[in-house]
Amino acid sequence: MVARTETFQGGLDDVRAFCAVVDLGTVTAAAASLRETKGSVSRRISRLERALGARLMARTSRAVSPTAEGLAFYAKAQESLTLLDEAAETARDARTVPAGHLRITTSIDFGIEVMPEIVASFRTAYPQITVEMLNTDARLDLAANRIDLALRLGGAEETGYRAMVLATLAVGLYAAPAYLLRHPAPTRLADLGEHDLILARERFGAAPLALTDGQGRTEKLALSPAIRVSDFATAHRLTLAGAGIGHLPGLVAARAVASGQIVRVLAPWATRGARLRAVTLAGRELPARVHVFREHVRGALATRDGSQESGDYSYEYS
Repeated sequence: MVARTETFQGGLDDVRAFCAVVDLGTVTAAAASLRETKGSVSRRISRLERALGARLMARTSRAVSPTAEGLAFYAKAQESLTLLDEAAETARDARTVPAGHLRITTSIDFGIEVMPEIVASFRTAYPQITVEMLNTDARLDLAANRIDLALRLGGAEETGYRAMVLATLAVGLYAAPAYLLRHPAPTRLADLGEHDLILARERFGAAPLALTDGQGRTEKLALSPAIRVSDFATAHRLTLAGAGIGHLPGLVAARAVASGQIVRVLAPWATRGARLRAVTLAGRELPARVHVFREHVRGALATRDGSQESGDYSYEYS
């Protein structure tokens, strides 16, 4: 025979009122502490007793005192209220105090090439926040995977998300000095047809590549890449190896450019308009740890590479 477990249905405020009477010794003192009337506190205790099916207070014309059952309930209830108050304080602090565990996701190439330095500097600034990174090209469901924030390039999000634009990126053309020793750098867009191109995420066949000079001129080139790859991280490594001219986001290429491992070619021509978004669940206030991380990423991106425009703090709801 399976034992039947009764679920307590009493109100939390009723439990607080009972504990206040035990703590302070009288209904009058408890009512003053709770800013309620004596009658209200008495009704709360009676309601709690009915919900429990037990007499918690012995009442006389002069005083009230807890019964044996009341003292046993008080010991557990007071402990539970203390834990509940601590949990509520922790939840309130999460909105204002940057601390705790941060779970983020982004694409493989962005996670490998861009995020390590950003996460390292973030941890230096906020050592009280631990970070977990999920690098994947799959668009993970934030709620199901308990993800605080996603950094995503590209199209709009599904319903239930809020996206803040952090930056508008430029995807330029880069080559290693070793490659340029074998193949003189192109001086015109038309020269690209004579070079080995490394393109990421392009469809099969001749890949139309729209390049703009940032001053209103746009050229569309139908080019057949020598190497086609699935992600920018691989395109970046092939470019570093001297395999050809890589079509890379400025953020991905920035560190290698600074060290002289690759150089920009045909500047200022680039593919522009890819937006980097910080995506969170809609309809709730961001915990402080998420807010400071988002702002840290935005600031780091603004100083890392001049080929992208900083975000305008615009929000996109879906």
